[in-house]
Amino acid sequence: MNDLVLTNARIVLDDNVVHGTLIARNGLIRLVDEGSTQAPGAIDCDGDFVIPGLIELHTDNLEKHLMPRAGVLWPALSAVLTHDAQIVASGITTVFDALSVGDLEEESVRIETLRSTYDAILAGQASGALRADHWIHLRCELAYPRLLEALEPLMNHSSVRLLSLMDHTPGQRQYQDIEQYRKYYSKNHMTWTEEEFADVVKRRVDQQASYSARHEKAVLDLARGRNVVLASHDDTNAEQVAHAQHIGVTISEFPTTLIAADAAKKLGLTTVMGAPNVVRGGSHSGNASALDLAKADRLDMLSSDYVPASLLHGAFMLHTHAGWSMPRAIATVALNPARALGLHDRGQLTPGYRADLVRMRAMDGLPVVRQVWVRGERTF
Repeated sequence: MNDLVLTNARIVLDDNVVHGTLIARNGLIRLVDEGSTQAPGAIDCDGDFVIPGLIELHTDNLEKHLMPRAGVLWPALSAVLTHDAQIVASGITTVFDALSVGDLEEESVRIETLRSTYDAILAGQASGALRADHWIHLRCELAYPRLLEALEPLMNHSSVRLLSLMDHTPGQRQYQDIEQYRKYYSKNHMTWTEEEFADVVKRRVDQQASYSARHEKAVLDLARGRNVVLASHDDTNAEQVAHAQHIGVTISEFPTTLIAADAAKKLGLTTVMGAPNVVRGGSHSGNASALDLAKADRLDMLSSDYVPASLLHGAFMLHTHAGWSMPRAIATVALNPARALGLHDRGQLTPGYRADLVRMRAMDGLPVVRQVWVRGERTF
């Protein structure tokens, strides 16, 4: 027998928090009980919280390790392993690595590193070198001219479980205000004269007219019959949400307005917002506040997006700043993503489920990860 016993812990269940003991055996939770134990080898959690391992469905964090400095490309497998270590240290035990298939900007690191990164993730899985359970989220840039030739070779692996349909054309969605588009890319040291910027916007709009609609249809055809979940991205209005629901989308990623979030709620889509939005107190690009959506009951899940540590921090702030119970707050980063992605063996501390566990405590309002287990094996 291979028992893991955590005792004297505040265990966050689906509907309440119990002070007690959790026992796991051979990678699965076997017992959750109130009261403490003096069993040999039991870990005294000293009153810390024990929560399900976090599930991250959209993270760009890997990109920072692929290009640690401007113009510097790092070996892909090394980048994946470093990303994996940071993910686990943040309490994330299941991660959907978001790989952008295409980009509207020329000479993009996303285009350059797509295949090598995809292969490195699969190599890390096959070798057993990864601590977290890694899956692949393919972000399909619909207006990218060569989208289909880049996407098709990636679709056959069973680790591909999530596709998002994106369109970053200036003048709509995230960049409804085209000045936000200019501001965003100026951070990447892109500068344009007024004439050059007008030409860039026109070319992007022309690309959208030429490719987006037919690429959307082709992506849906590729997804049909596969075990993949579809997400929309940066919905701004009710019409975009209705279209997404009509074509089979079940997750609304980062709606930019309360109007879009309202529409997603009415149509039964699961809404995910960025945890950095919660931690920072608002969107970095001037879009809807995740805390406002939470207070309006328009938020179902969080994603760490570009800061892995924000996932637990953001969920904890839903408890401390939005008045949510701990079970409801933790569900946004565990149970709800598990259900939305069809992972029915994790996301809650229930006998028979995977022993993906995080021990954490709050220090001055900041949740601090102390220990992490994946399938009952200590990984942090």
